[in-house]
Amino acid sequence: MSLAWSFYISTVLVYLGVDVMACWGLNLQYGYTGILNFSFIIYQSAGAYTAAVLTLGPNTAGSFQQYIGGANLPFPLPVIAGGIAGGLLSAVAGVITLRRLRSDYQAMVFLVISLIATAVVTSDVGLFNGPAGLSLIPQPMSTALNFSLVGYRWFYVGLTAVICLIVYAFLQRITSAPLGRSFRAVRDHEQGAAALGKNVTGLRMTSFVIGGVIAGISGAVLVEFISAWSPGGWLYQETFVLFTALIVGGTANNAGAALGALLVPVAFLEGSRFLPQFGPPGLIDALQWVAVGLMALIFVWFWPRGVLPERRRIIKLPGLPQAGTGRPRPVDYEKTAEIR
Repeated sequence: MSLAWSFYISTVLVYLGVDVMACWGLNLQYGYTGILNFSFIIYQSAGAYTAAVLTLGPNTAGSFQQYIGGANLPFPLPVIAGGIAGGLLSAVAGVITLRRLRSDYQAMVFLVISLIATAVVTSDVGLFNGPAGLSLIPQPMSTALNFSLVGYRWFYVGLTAVICLIVYAFLQRITSAPLGRSFRAVRDHEQGAAALGKNVTGLRMTSFVIGGVIAGISGAVLVEFISAWSPGGWLYQETFVLFTALIVGGTANNAGAALGALLVPVAFLEGSRFLPQFGPPGLIDALQWVAVGLMALIFVWFWPRGVLPERRRIIKLPGLPQAGTGRPRPVDYEKTAEIR
């Protein structure tokens, strides 16, 4: 493998890991709990900015870039702080939107929040250096490891994979637990879940905040790799790419979300870079968004459950009639697990 291809493939794999984590976070909110979070990219950006300022060091007078705070924390503390920032910001937005608004109004408010956040960060230069963004962010452990440029990128691929495995294990644990069943109950029938004594607002807040934490972690991992972040990299269109990935891969299925991240942001959008240039400059980039929208519409119309649909779950209750007999099954109470 040539040096250029090794550089390119390692970069794409890091982006794939970041997109997979982002899809998992959005899948927890939308796929499992039914929250139409059109401001998801904001929480990813909150994690990226937090990790950046906690890696750049204190902001000195006369520096070419301005930002609030500033520290020089060792890895992985900036990534953890990025996850906390994403969770805190999502908690604030959740208190505003999840308590009293219907799902369609929630989606509108989240979209407005995304636009407001972009405008605020762009116009206030003292916050995160305005439209120019932050740059020259030190990469974690790069000086201590003393790798070559390509060697370090492959090291970061492995580091991203480890973080993805940790996030996946955590999500599998909670989505297969009683908490995950409660999330799905709220998504499928809010009134029915409330009638069974479930705290619908609390469950939505829990799902929303956990998804925000995962979004913040994914943004922190990305900014530590690319060493820069600006408002142009987290426009609201990026959220719709993640939604399309979920629709294509399959919602409420962590494997489907990962497959969607591979097919849409990586294979489809990245593959368009290899198309021959035609038409005026920028035409292919513009057609990408048209193609993403068409892809989402086609899957919603013909394959609404995605490539890997949500796994059907059947809970067998003891003592119910056996199929075709009308007679109850014998109950072995020692082998019957408690159903919550």
